[in-house]
Amino acid sequence: MRVEQLGEGEPNFAVVGSIHGDEPCGAHAIETLLDADLSIDRPVKLIIANERALDRNVRYTETDLNRVFPGDPDADAYETRLAHELLKEIRGCTTLSLHSTQSYSRPFAIVDETGPLAETICPHLSIDVLVETGGFVKNTLVGYVDVVEVECGMQGSQQAAENAVELVQEFLGAAGVLSGPVETETSTVPIYQLQRQIPKDPESSYAVHVENFERVDAGAPYATSDETEIRAEEPFYPVLMSSQGYERQLGYAADRSGTL
Repeated sequence: MRVEQLGEGEPNFAVVGSIHGDEPCGAHAIETLLDADLSIDRPVKLIIANERALDRNVRYTETDLNRVFPGDPDADAYETRLAHELLKEIRGCTTLSLHSTQSYSRPFAIVDETGPLAETICPHLSIDVLVETGGFVKNTLVGYVDVVEVECGMQGSQQAAENAVELVQEFLGAAGVLSGPVETETSTVPIYQLQRQIPKDPESSYAVHVENFERVDAGAPYATSDETEIRAEEPFYPVLMSSQGYERQLGYAADRSGTL
């Protein structure tokens, strides 16, 4: 784990990149920020989390870092120990965590629930939607610190890397980290709340036929498994749905719950 700081004093803000090693956009944004000549009013901590996995271009080396929080300093698995160390670094910091996905090309944010953190930061970010996990996804970073996770775009793409740089700058502007006047546009953001996982058999072949964040009506086909059509039992909005994103699930079913 690489930890850097801009500005003097004890940081109340942090940016975390590359919790998953096959999502290099976060590390790129942090390196870009470190190379920039920025004037800082408030200190910020910059962390490239899973350097070992990043060097190998793999999601993780032993276990998924974003599924083992709060971690354990005495664990056998490297990422479980790393989760403990990362939480120590960002405890007490309002944090932006940068990710990328195989299911959606434009940025969107993920929080535990909509509240003061999301209301302060998210309207200033160039995001399409806001997703509330509501504690539904266990042992992720959003359940343990004040963090906005952002999916910056398609995994490994140049666009995701460029989006990550822009999102960090917007976060730092909204947080008052950057010196001088900062021009940020605010926008109304739709909110989706996760309801359930959509499972898949890792031994089968899948194709997804719907778009993320677009309503799927009851009875509508949303995927095929080994050429067998899968239809929705009830209406839902797909989130992080992809045939390849997860080993044992296609993604999540969500409800549209409002706007921010």
